[in-house]
Order: sequence, then C-alpha cells, then structure tokens
Amino acid sequence: MQNINQSLLQFIHDAPSPFHAVDCIRRELDAAGFTALSETEAWSLEPGGRYYVTRNGSSIIAFRPAGGHYHFRICVSHDDSPAFRLKDSPELAGPDSYLRLNVESYGSMINSTWLDRPLGLAGRVLVREGDGIASRLLHIDRDVLLIPNLCIHFNRDINKGYAYNRAVDLCPLLSAGALPRGGFDGLLAEELGVRPEDIVSKELSLVNRQPGILWGFAEEFVSAPKLDDLQNVYANLHGFLRAENPEGVAVYAVIDNEEVGSLTKQGARGTFLKDCLRRLNEALGHSEEDYLRAVAGSFFFSADNGHAVHPNHPEKSDPVNRCYLNGGLVIKESAAQRYMTDGFSRAVVIAFCERAGVPWQRFANRSDIDGGSTLGNLSNVQVSLHGADVGLAQLAMHSSYETAGARDTEYAAHLAEVYYASPIRIEGSERFAFL
Repeated sequence: MQNINQSLLQFIHDAPSPFHAVDCIRRELDAAGFTALSETEAWSLEPGGRYYVTRNGSSIIAFRPAGGHYHFRICVSHDDSPAFRLKDSPELAGPDSYLRLNVESYGSMINSTWLDRPLGLAGRVLVREGDGIASRLLHIDRDVLLIPNLCIHFNRDINKGYAYNRAVDLCPLLSAGALPRGGFDGLLAEELGVRPEDIVSKELSLVNRQPGILWGFAEEFVSAPKLDDLQNVYANLHGFLRAENPEGVAVYAVIDNEEVGSLTKQGARGTFLKDCLRRLNEALGHSEEDYLRAVAGSFFFSADNGHAVHPNHPEKSDPVNRCYLNGGLVIKESAAQRYMTDGFSRAVVIAFCERAGVPWQRFANRSDIDGGSTLGNLSNVQVSLHGADVGLAQLAMHSSYETAGARDTEYAAHLAEVYYASPIRIEGSERFAFL
C-alpha cells in the first residue's frame, strides 16, 4: 500500500499543472511501448497495437484495440484542479517596493487554504522559435510566492468568519524590491533559457508546494494537493498499463477543464473523446453501423473523487448513502441526473467490484444540500453509452491540500486493472455479462 501511494505522491509532485500531468502520462505510455498519434495526421492502427493522442497538451486519450467482441471499456478522469491562475499581464506594482501578482480563480476553491504557505508556479509559456511559436512547460519548483494573511490586530473579527476578496486579499507577493517592475517575464525567461522578448503568452497557475504525505496511526491517510482528481488519474493509469486486453478496446482518458464546466475543445463537453473513438473505428476498418453497435454495448467509468463523511461534521452527509475513507469505490447517484449512474450501470459497477474483490459504497448528497456534477453526463452529450460516476472518498475537496484514504488508491488501481482486462457483453439495459 505504501509503494503505490509514494508513487502517487511523486506523480502529483511531477504534475503541478494539467500540461505537466499529460507530459507525465505520455512518458509512462512511451515507456510501455505506446505510439503517439497526431490529430493533424492520418491514423494507421492495428489490433493489438498501443496508441495515444493529446489535445491542447492538457488532455490525453490512450487505447489498446484487440480482436473479438467489438466494444469499448472506457475510464475517464480529469487532471485540472481549482487554483489561482495568473492573468497574462500579471504584475501589480506597490505599495512602494512590493511586487505582487494579479490572479483570478480557476474553479471553486477554499480561499483560506492558499494563504501563508509557500507557492510555486507551473503551466506553459508560448515562446518564439525561429519563424514560429512553440509551447514550453514551466515549473518553478521553489518557494517564490506567498499570499500573506492580514494580522489579527487589523482584523479582530477574522475568527468569526471572513469573506476574502480575491482582487484584494489574495494577491501573491513575489518581491520587495529585488525584482524590478517589469521583471516578471525576465524571471520566466531565465527559467526557460530564452530571451524575455521571445515570450509571447503564458498560462500559469500557483502551486501549493507543501509535500504530500502518508500519515495517521498506521499511515491510513494520504494528503496532498490535487488529490481531486490526480488520485484517480494515477490509479487508473496504473491499472490500465498492467491489464492485458483480450477483446474489445480499452480506453484510458484524462480530460482538462472539468472544474470550470468542461466547455472547451479539450473538455468533457468537447468532441475529443467522440473524435478519437470515431477515428479509431474508421482506422480499424469498421463501418458506422459497427461503431454505433459497439458504443451501445460499451461501458464508461467516470472516475472523480467524492465526499467522505467529515469527522467533525457527520451531519452534512446523507444518513444512509454516505462513504468513508478506505471504504473502497464510491458509486455516486443523483435524482437530478448530476451523475450518470442509473440502476443498470450501478449493478454493472458492483459486478466489477465483486470480480475484483474491491469493496464499494454508495454516495448521494443529503437531500437538502445541492451537489456538484462531474464528467459522466457531460461526456454523454457527445458519446452516449452506459456508464457510472464513481470515485474515491476524500476530505476537504477543493482545498489546496486534500486528504483521502491510502488503501483506496490500491483499491482503485486493482479495480481498473480488472476492468480493462475483462471483456463484457451488454444487451440494452436488460442484460450484462462477462465474456
């Protein structure tokens, strides 16, 4: 259990932005013998081959087509997390010699968790190269920023509750005179080994540099930034790479922009998954009829973490449909269809859990508390198929430092391996069977 969580924590450290997450995944896939495809070139595929394709540098889909019964076993998670993102012109000068950065929120975060802790920067920078422009990854993996709290002497009521103003209270401090005004691009250029005038644009976010840890009486807990949703991203990749795929097509997908509604070309409501599956179908020599039949007989795991019962606030959870750290896979449901789980797909997930020997638990929001949504039903707009929203239980979702169960990482990875290794047959919503 320790080994997979230590690997998870290293992955989280190496993936401080969606661009870095995709880069980490690409390197794992390359080492496993996968072939990189381009969306701008024709695809030539063979059964038994291993392939992947990226979009925007922040979303990736890998797949392994095999022979036999033609269907897809798909698992999708997301690599973005709530964070403060720099505006393209980020310098806020003053007061006096202070140099602060101008940021806005990406996703719904717990503001207070970003204060008084060391921060780095990560993302991509677009630079001039010859006659063109190239994307370069940037990770300033050192303590260069901090958002200081206002002292209690100037805000006596802060412990009674305080509404942080993101334009005033949450601007990170970079320098007190050592870096001159107008010097921020010079800082980036030095990190990248380019000239400041070669920087065209940037897409950078603040990074919580507090290292991830295993803790608790028996190291039952794992805490780190971005567990939502890199815990599932990593566990599913672990299972995908270890599974043998005897029939059908195993599909591993990691999608960007879930935290802001998925309305992008690389998001779940975009066409990335649909385009990939259709091109795969054609490159393997199948017809449109074959594709529609395959989709109708396929299954989709939307893997995104869910809310564990809070030890200090158990009253916030549903009295019955509640989940706990280290309790196994969370199966989410919502009468408002915020999740794609229905009675049939829930039964299929339970069948996979039983096959893998992985415990499972139910989650529904308390009936007087509105819940969020995730990837499942958003993806279904483009590719409609049977599926369920699942995940792992965690505490402090959307904090800059989250907590989950250490054993659950192991459960998720093993379930993913069994899922990808188990061809299935689905007949409408009347019958499911393992082949």
